[in-house]
Amino acid sequence: MGRYVLRRLLQLIPVFLGTTFLIYALVWAIPQDPFAGKCGQRPCDPAYIAEMSEKLNLNDPLLLQYFKYLGNLVVGDFGTTFNGVSVGEQISTSWPITLKMGIIALIIEAVIGIIAGVLTGLRKSGFLDNLVLVSTLFLISLPVFVTGFVLRLYLGPQGFDLMDTSVSSDPTFGELILPGFVLGSLSMAYVARLTRSSIVENRRADYVRTAIAKGQPQSRVVGIHLLRNSLIPVITFLGTDLGSLLGGAIVTEGVFNINGIGGLIFRGIQEKEGVMVTGIVTLLVLVYLLMSLLVDLLYAVLDPRIRYE
Repeated sequence: MGRYVLRRLLQLIPVFLGTTFLIYALVWAIPQDPFAGKCGQRPCDPAYIAEMSEKLNLNDPLLLQYFKYLGNLVVGDFGTTFNGVSVGEQISTSWPITLKMGIIALIIEAVIGIIAGVLTGLRKSGFLDNLVLVSTLFLISLPVFVTGFVLRLYLGPQGFDLMDTSVSSDPTFGELILPGFVLGSLSMAYVARLTRSSIVENRRADYVRTAIAKGQPQSRVVGIHLLRNSLIPVITFLGTDLGSLLGGAIVTEGVFNINGIGGLIFRGIQEKEGVMVTGIVTLLVLVYLLMSLLVDLLYAVLDPRIRYE
């Protein structure tokens, strides 16, 4: 296992380099004036352009620019915007908020989605099965911003006043439960459907019929034999979904007025701050890569036939 983890970590290096270089090239290699609109209606002063070009290494070839940027990343320097704002400080402020909301969303979609999928998979074509299928179809067809707006309106003070839907500038986990539910609602529907189809398919497998024939109790057949093998595609989805949740939080953060990574990316794109966009996307790439490694390791836990050497 140790050799496999080391080998996978080494494999992540060229993937990280290739992905981040592609992102950097797409942001900075497009022929355009990076200083357009940075000084209002008037063109920027040549001295300012020369200073910022030197600071951002814009006078160097693209490949050299990338490696200088990569060297700064190694020491934790994400660069500065055209306004002199540290990208690292902005990320350190916003990242924990979005990460907490993403973790809450992942837990909610995993717990509710898997439970709903298991129950409906074991009772196929029953009332509960039809109810979950209709509910998940409704969630899939409903845009996330509509779900967030409706829940905030009806659960907040303007509706039934069941909970405080406002989020402070430094929110706790409790304040992020509702935004986390909204963020994970779409994925929760997919997890429920994926778990259900996997349970239904594996119920007909030989190893399940053998376990039943041996007289093993229903709880052991489902919990040990059926569920562990059925969760493999679900774990794959959940592992890669964390990066999607963090990157796609822009809509949920807008609905609940949360100062997170999503808003930071939006402002970076709107203000054409390439350094900000590149830094955040690079961080999301790291999350994707590490979660893919974790998913591979969980395969061996769920399926004893999988062994890494």
